[in-house]
Parts: sequence; structure tokens; C-alpha cells
Amino acid sequence: MTPTPPPWEGALRRLERVLERAEALLPKREPAAFDPAVFDSHRAFRWERSGGSGRIAPVDHPHRVDLSDLVGIDRAKEELLRNTARFVDGYPANHVLLWGERGTGKSSCVKGLLGVFGSRGLRIVEIARWDLFSFPKIAGQLRGLPFRFILFCDDLSFDEGEADFRGLKTLLDGGVEERPENVLIYATSNRRHLMPERRVDLGAEDEIHPEEAISEKLSLSDRFGLQLGFYRFDQDTYLAVAESYARKMRLPVDPGTLREEALRWALNAGSRSGRVAKQFIDDLAGRLGVRFP
Repeated sequence: MTPTPPPWEGALRRLERVLERAEALLPKREPAAFDPAVFDSHRAFRWERSGGSGRIAPVDHPHRVDLSDLVGIDRAKEELLRNTARFVDGYPANHVLLWGERGTGKSSCVKGLLGVFGSRGLRIVEIARWDLFSFPKIAGQLRGLPFRFILFCDDLSFDEGEADFRGLKTLLDGGVEERPENVLIYATSNRRHLMPERRVDLGAEDEIHPEEAISEKLSLSDRFGLQLGFYRFDQDTYLAVAESYARKMRLPVDPGTLREEALRWALNAGSRSGRVAKQFIDDLAGRLGVRFP
């Protein structure tokens, strides 16, 4: 026997339909008009999506990174600086993919570019992965401005079955509309090829031409003309990073104690990386009563 619905349920449904119609009739509130003058007063920004549109919002307190503090990744830093310098000077340059182990300085490298090139007109706009498809709207606001813009997408990757990566390939290559010459995309990822690769891809369980399925997965990362690898730190590199941070913080600790405690911290963390070294130094500074310089 079907239970009788409560008498208020029908009224509630009718009210919901009325509210939906009323919402559809309300005027859509557009984002405030964009003022390019904000690029004179700020260097870091983020794309804030609002409904079907969005806006470039200034970041009042950006994370400032000194590239000289990043130890053990010299080759990657040199290549990144070389590509960015060409871009800032108005020469052709490449989209960049920084890939590799977590905590090795990929994101910090990109943030540190503002300290080097900000006074020369470089600006960074942080965008989420799902906002990459707002690229035409963002580019329309940046095209022709007397600044150079890096659209920074941190932790870019796609799960199995996601079709969005095909659209991103078009954005990176340029579709019908030409990409503005003053805009590049820099992305970080823990995966070199941005998508998971399974053994079944090699076995071709459902694919008549498995090589084509594999090639499609690899083709997205190929759109980044410069790919920089960040690898797991060995013990010496990890200790060098910890010692560098300790010198900057002017910690009153002898080298032997610093080394012993740094190794113990890495063992407990189960990893050796720049991030782990910084976390160790922050903890040690707190225990020693040393404030940030």
C-alpha cells in the first residue's frame, strides 16, 4: 500500500517552482567593469569565476619567493628564467610544464619569477584547472596591454575518462582565435604526462589501435614547449636545503645537531624534499624561539 504523502509536500513543490521562475526573471548581475590600471598597482592576480563569466582579481598579499632560496634545482631554474626573460623582452617563448616530485619547488619557482621580472612588466594570474576553459575571456581582457602575463595553473592533471584535456590541447595550440603574444601558460603537475597511464593501455583490452590511445594521452604534455623535471632529493641535497634555510633564519644551532635533527625529521615525514626541509626549519625555529627575519 502506497503511503499518503504529507499535505504540505505538494505546497512545497509548488513554492519551489515559483521560486525557480522568479529567479529566472531576475536580471543577471554582471561583474564590475575591468580596469586595466590595476596592473600598475599589483603584480599577482587570480581569476574568480562568477556564473558564466568571471573577473581578474588582484592579490593584495602575494606569496613572495626568493629564487635564491631554492636549492638543488639549479638547471630547472636556469631554463625557467631563460624562457621567461625572452618572453618579458618580447621574443617568442614557450608554455612551460613543471613536473615531478611533490614539494621540490615547482610552484615556488613560478611565484619567484615576480621578484625577478615584476619590475619589467611581468604579471601572474592564477587560474584553477577548470578555469583554463575561460581562457578566451581572460585573454580578451589581457590582449594588447603593455604587460606580459603568465597564466599559472598549479597541480594540473586529469583523471581517467575526463574529456577536458582535449579542449586544453586546442587552447595551448591556439584555435581559430590567435593566442595573445603577451600571454603564456605555466603549469605544475606531479605527472609528466598529466594523465594516468595504465597497464591496460599497453594490453589494448578494448582498443584496436592501442598506440593511438597512448599517443593521445602523451599529446597534451607535448603542447608545453618547455618541460622541466623536478626529481626526488637525495640526502645531500635535502641537507643543503635545510642548511640554507637555517642560515637565512640565523638559527643558533651547530651543524652536527642540525644535520641529525633534519635527517630524523625526514625519516618521520617519509620524504626528502624542499617542502619537508622548510617544515623542519619552521619547527626548529619555533622550538628555539626565533622569529621570521
